[in-house]
Amino acid sequence: MKFSHPAADVFVPDSGVAPEAALARTTHLCVAAHQDDIEIMAYHGIADCFGRPDKWFSGVIVTNGAGSSRTGLYGSYTDAQMQAVRLQEQRKAAVVGEYSIQIQLGHPSAAVKDKANAAVQSDLTTILAAAGADVVYLHQPADKHDTHIGVLAHSLAALRRLPADRRPKRVLGCEVWRDLDWMVDTDKQVLDTGRFPNLAMALVGVFDSQITGGKRYDLATAGRRMAHATYHTSHATDQYQGITWAMDLTPLVQDPTLSLADYTQQYIERFRQDVAARLAKFA
Repeated sequence: MKFSHPAADVFVPDSGVAPEAALARTTHLCVAAHQDDIEIMAYHGIADCFGRPDKWFSGVIVTNGAGSSRTGLYGSYTDAQMQAVRLQEQRKAAVVGEYSIQIQLGHPSAAVKDKANAAVQSDLTTILAAAGADVVYLHQPADKHDTHIGVLAHSLAALRRLPADRRPKRVLGCEVWRDLDWMVDTDKQVLDTGRFPNLAMALVGVFDSQITGGKRYDLATAGRRMAHATYHTSHATDQYQGITWAMDLTPLVQDPTLSLADYTQQYIERFRQDVAARLAKFA
């Protein structure tokens, strides 16, 4: 299995299984920008597949992990050293989560943010076509990280290039660098992320370079999921122990003529109308 960047890494935790076979059995696939994004945004898919012989989760990280914040033990690490550490941490997460396959494409962030970069899109098209996953987790289009939006745009373009019968049944845009709590409730895709809490903590906790390096993603991720579950409804007891909100991106793949910007603005407009109508009742 070859990809365009020489630093690309392909890892199959299940020894003895060829990468092609590991990718082909994938039912749930996440395409994310950075190491640890998968474990934050797509835990729903990991939990769905965990311990199941009939379901397999696979992860794709597009960038090389350079430029992350660092302090303490990692304070003097160069970008090259951080890339090596983060690659190994992502491999560890794949073992803990029992992923079918973990692919790290190794592209610089600048390449991902170049909308004309054919290499990124080609790599993603190859992976998505070979996997044929039923569910695909992507970054959500209201995210405030440019690299995340770049990965989303390349991923959508790749999905749209697939034959109709090879496109996923469900495509979800998930939270990382901006919550989706602002969406009206009828627009929210509710992803149960309260299952196997020990597994959830272990997966994010694997990324010591980020946690010790100054970002408590382990605590923040668990807290956000719990807060979503509690604040989901005001007049009912909690149905879940944790929730990640997602935006349904499936129509964008089913109809390639839809504009990503216009589609996203419709969610924002429904939120605006909801706020305006609620305030108007008491004006």
